[in-house]
Amino acid sequence: MSVDSQVTDAASASAPVVGTGPERRVGRVGRPRESRRLGPVALVVAGGLSVQFGAALAVLLMPRAGALGVVTLRLALAALVLLAVCRPKVRGYGRADWGTVVAFGTAMAGMNVLFYQSVDRIPLGAAVTLEVLGPLILSVVVSRRLVNLLWAGLALGGVALLGGGGFDRLDPLGAGFALAAGAMWATYIVFSARTGRRFPQADGLALAMAFGAVLTLPFGIAEAGGALLVPSTVALGLGVALLSSVLPYTLELLALRSLPAPTFAVLMSLEPAIAAGAGFLVLHQVLSVTDALAIALVIGASIGAVRTQKAATAS
Repeated sequence: MSVDSQVTDAASASAPVVGTGPERRVGRVGRPRESRRLGPVALVVAGGLSVQFGAALAVLLMPRAGALGVVTLRLALAALVLLAVCRPKVRGYGRADWGTVVAFGTAMAGMNVLFYQSVDRIPLGAAVTLEVLGPLILSVVVSRRLVNLLWAGLALGGVALLGGGGFDRLDPLGAGFALAAGAMWATYIVFSARTGRRFPQADGLALAMAFGAVLTLPFGIAEAGGALLVPSTVALGLGVALLSSVLPYTLELLALRSLPAPTFAVLMSLEPAIAAGAGFLVLHQVLSVTDALAIALVIGASIGAVRTQKAATAS
């Protein structure tokens, strides 16, 4: 089963079907079709804003708890919040359902560990620029329309331009961690869609987050030790958890129930632009003219991908 069909199944499972025959549409009765299509895009953009400003806050927290300590605080606190809010049921699920949760939680933990190891060594904007290559490659692999390759290529050009040709001057290990985080990000997208199909609301996300927190806990304790229990550090960690995990992951999971994976993956190209803005506002990193041009290319590619999907759905 392709990623596109998994996402379509997820949408069908979470919303009533309107109409019959080939013209039927999935969605709420009486809700305009245009608003239904714009909704998932707005969720993805809001999630991107949240996660990148959370990442900037995490950079400020690293001197206190280290990269692995920040990951542990982020996932553990996010898991506690989601479990308390969702109160997910653990009965009535099969082996395949739990396998999906384990895979989703593993991808989530791996993505976070690798990304924070990266930003501990290279600037935030460069790390996100390299990391976003994972979703871009995913959009090319699963795309069934030639025009989607064009938008992905344009976004890739913007990502490369945003790097400013300076990736060869980055710490090689930090760059490698960012690329590996991108691979885990692509895996996260796939299993987020599957989790949304198998579990109601954000229940699957809460369970996967808890599993990911358990995976990272030993590493965080080994690196940060008692620093994880300092009240001010915990408070900052809670902010990172809410901004970088609870809010964006919930929004993305909901978006993937109705947004095709290729479009979602290209929309992830907005992340370097958002990261650059967060770096400027929080970490005082100034944008160059080249950076602004690169951001414009990435945003243009994302808008093009969304408009193409609208046209394909309407036809």
